[in-house]
Amino acid sequence: MFERLKRNWMKKLLKEPRYAFLFDTPPKDEVVVFDTETTGLDIKKDEIISIGAVRVKGNRILTSSQMYIKVKCDRAISEESIKIHQIRVCDMEDALDPDEAMDRFLRFIGPRPLVGYYLEFDVAMINKWIKPKLGVTLPNQLIEVSALYYDKKIGTIPQGHVDLRFDTIIETLDIPKLGKHDALNDAIMTAMMYIKLKHVKKL
Repeated sequence: MFERLKRNWMKKLLKEPRYAFLFDTPPKDEVVVFDTETTGLDIKKDEIISIGAVRVKGNRILTSSQMYIKVKCDRAISEESIKIHQIRVCDMEDALDPDEAMDRFLRFIGPRPLVGYYLEFDVAMINKWIKPKLGVTLPNQLIEVSALYYDKKIGTIPQGHVDLRFDTIIETLDIPKLGKHDALNDAIMTAMMYIKLKHVKKL
C-alpha cells in the first residue's frame, strides 16, 4: 500500500512524460540485473563510465536481451579504477553522451525490478543524473543479492559474521567466473547468483 502511494506520488512529480513507462506494471516474473563502472567511488564527484545490464525471466538469463554501453565523462579515470575495470581514456572513443546513455538504460529497464550487488551505489549514480532531469529518482523495486545471500547464510554461521565479498559469494554458490571484469560480465554473474539464491533455502 505504502509503496503504491509512493509510486503514485513520484509519478506526479515526473517532469518528463515520455518516461511515464517507468511507473507501468512490470512484465510478470521479469527483473533487470545491472552494474556500473565509474571513475571512482565518490558518488558526489565521480561519474559513470559504463553500464551493463541483462534481463532475467523466471529462471532464465536472457542473454539475447542485454546491453553494454560506455558513457562519456568529464572526470579523469583514476588509476585505481583502471586496475579494476581496465577501461582507459583511449577505450572511450565509442562512448555515448550521458543523456543518450541514460535514455537507453531507462528504456531497457522499464518498470522492472532491479537486481544488483551493492546496488545502492549503482542506483545512487544513476539517480544523480536522472533526478535533475526527470524530477524523480528510480521508482523501480530494488533487490540486493548480498542481502539475499546473507539471509540464507547467517543461520549456518554461529559467530554471526558473513563474508559478503563478490568473489566469496561466487565461490560459495559455485558460479563460474566470466573472464574479463566489466559491467556486463558482473551483471551476468550477479544474475546467476540471484537465480541460484531464489532456490536455496540455506547455505
